[in-house]
Amino acid sequence: MLNQPLTLPCGAVVPNRICKAAMTEGLAHPDGSASAELARLYGLWSDGGSGILLSGNIQVDGDHLERPGNVVVDGPLSEDAFQALSTMAKEGTRAGNHLWAQISHAGRQTQKIVNPSPKAPSAVRLRLPQSQFGEPVALTHEEIETLIDRFVNCAVVCQQAGFTGVQFHAAHGYLLSQFLSPLTNQRDDQWGGVLENRARALLTIVTRARDALGKEFPISVKLNSADFQKGGFDFDDSLTVAGWLADAGLDLLEISGGTYEQPRLLNLDGVEPIDEQAIARSTMAREAYFVDFAKAMREKLSIPIMVTGGLRRRDVMEHVLETGGADVIGLGRPLCVETNGPNELLKGADELGRYENSLSLLPSWLMWLTRFNTVRTINSFATQFWFYEQIANIGRSGSANETLSVFSATMAQQKAASAWLKKRKGE
Repeated sequence: MLNQPLTLPCGAVVPNRICKAAMTEGLAHPDGSASAELARLYGLWSDGGSGILLSGNIQVDGDHLERPGNVVVDGPLSEDAFQALSTMAKEGTRAGNHLWAQISHAGRQTQKIVNPSPKAPSAVRLRLPQSQFGEPVALTHEEIETLIDRFVNCAVVCQQAGFTGVQFHAAHGYLLSQFLSPLTNQRDDQWGGVLENRARALLTIVTRARDALGKEFPISVKLNSADFQKGGFDFDDSLTVAGWLADAGLDLLEISGGTYEQPRLLNLDGVEPIDEQAIARSTMAREAYFVDFAKAMREKLSIPIMVTGGLRRRDVMEHVLETGGADVIGLGRPLCVETNGPNELLKGADELGRYENSLSLLPSWLMWLTRFNTVRTINSFATQFWFYEQIANIGRSGSANETLSVFSATMAQQKAASAWLKKRKGE
């Protein structure tokens, strides 16, 4: 099954069922343009054998980055910036695979060092330690309309640059996900309240993008199965929105889950008790975090579905595909080290590395401290820096450094982010 091609509703053919999931790279120039490091990185991932590569966040607003180093397409690009984006697209498709641009806006999840007063559907601040995020400001109606135009424009620019598809990021607590959740969207106008209004921004983007990109260009959405927060966006909401997206002409729905406050996408506990969903959980869920949600959706939807999160073993991936749990398997963290991992799986390898099992900011004798929510959250996010730095290493030199410590990776990432921001601000 992994080797089988997939024909999408738009007619495009994906050569196999493996997708390199979207992962933040942090390698763009301070002006937001793509770099030679990004081109090298995506060239190696293209050679690695995935049928689809999903880019990291390409932001539609340079003042609302997920983190320093994001690619930005927030209007017309200069000739040099467009050429750089085209080079990234050319290298990222050189093995005959797809390369899709993940298009995003961080909203209230914009770090304070980037923007201390980020725009969001409502002025609801993130509940995370260390005050990493500022007090958000509610968007006006006019600003929402402008943002919708920016999402569509970014998709068109990426199409012109040579990307073979786009994915709109409406999961993990970013802006479009914030619109969907009643916890973060407390508006009483046409953009808030009932689910139909909360989904209006996302559905408008998809509808307008389909008109602008044409009927044969793949459009995907990354959607939370649930936020796993009490009173938030739940599975019933997700199923309803997925149906609306299918009616709007979606080609692939990626199922994920969680937010920064409840990071289920990383199979981690957040700052509050998890709100479990009324879905029968199989033993497979320990490895494939969201496959049961995808199966439940498949009973109602006919569009292709992708699952990402925890998958490492080829036999589990094959089982997910064969039993209708998904049509595409998303792989993330293993490919931060093993760029050729998909080829190995397609040739019959049993399993990819589960590097996260041996990573921690804390020494073993202090791991008891992770019983405290704040410490556990800090440790969890610090381990992510290890994967960030591996991506950066591949982009810079062509290979990862498995001997790197979590502490060293964290320091390197923080230093790079600080230097990047200073250059961006002209300091």
